[in-house]
Amino acid sequence: MNDILALARPEIRALRPAAAHVNGAAAAVRLHANENPWHDEADESPTALNRYFDGQPQSLADALAAWYGVDPASVLVTRGSDEAIDLLVRAFCRAGEDRILVCPPTFGMYRFSAEVQGAGVLAVPLADGFRLDAEALIRRWTPDVKVVFLCSPNNPTGNALEPDSVERVLAALAGRAIVVVDEAYLEFSGQPGFIDRLPRQPGLVILRTLSKAHGLAGARCGAAIAAPALVELLGRIMPPYAMPGPTVAAALAALDPARLARTRHRIREIIVERERLGPALAALPGVARVYPSEGNFLLVEFGDVARALRAAAADGLLLREFPGQPGLARCLRITVGSRVENDRLLAALERA
Repeated sequence: MNDILALARPEIRALRPAAAHVNGAAAAVRLHANENPWHDEADESPTALNRYFDGQPQSLADALAAWYGVDPASVLVTRGSDEAIDLLVRAFCRAGEDRILVCPPTFGMYRFSAEVQGAGVLAVPLADGFRLDAEALIRRWTPDVKVVFLCSPNNPTGNALEPDSVERVLAALAGRAIVVVDEAYLEFSGQPGFIDRLPRQPGLVILRTLSKAHGLAGARCGAAIAAPALVELLGRIMPPYAMPGPTVAAALAALDPARLARTRHRIREIIVERERLGPALAALPGVARVYPSEGNFLLVEFGDVARALRAAAADGLLLREFPGQPGLARCLRITVGSRVENDRLLAALERA
């Protein structure tokens, strides 16, 4: 692990975490944090909004750890996956000196966070069929590449990366770079993911989120899962009181066993709709190709993207285009909605 932490910026390794007040026992009188003593709830709720909430709420870290099957010390609770991406880039990349490596087309926040930090971006495009070309990635790696981002299932293409290819990257870059596997859409996939590799891969970071499968996009709750020393390092650069109380409450409720049963049912419904919607879209005359997907969305290639967008917009439907992503000029990403929403989309595109 010491070799991995040596990749981090020296000033981050030396940084002391921002000071936060310890909340103490629930019955304690809080005269230490300059809070307003009044609130609108009928009782002193643990998430009363006049009070600061712990920056790393242990109850939520414990619940996420149980859900993902890891030690709580390996979980850093973040405001969505976006914050985890930003923390990783800031912790390991010096402005003007270090770079990240991405495999486009992929999630745009990796590049965005690097550009905000002043870090460079090395791109190794996915191969035909949006496959990860592990050998090409390994050949292109240079010592100034500190973080490699892989997304599986990949956004926006929908395919899961081949486990053997990811394993080759992990083996080749062990001790040389942080390898981040973003598993935001894993619940919709038949893949087991890479969390079980953590004990033997100290430079591996897994990103998970409650935004997609758990329906909490508005709550902004994600997690970086990694070796405890790496989690502690990233935690140093988080602001105190980072997690809002209502977010913590919503996340804990979502991880309740009764809610998890409902979530599993809804995931199955989305998968069924995805498998129905794909062939139905492929049968439309304006559709050139529907790519296989293991996410809650489909990447669709159209003969005329502008025409498809106009037809959808005319019926009040929003679709996602990717004009700047390589190989996606004629493609739209379509989220799998409810059966009624999907039928409405099909009817609109059929009229295009």
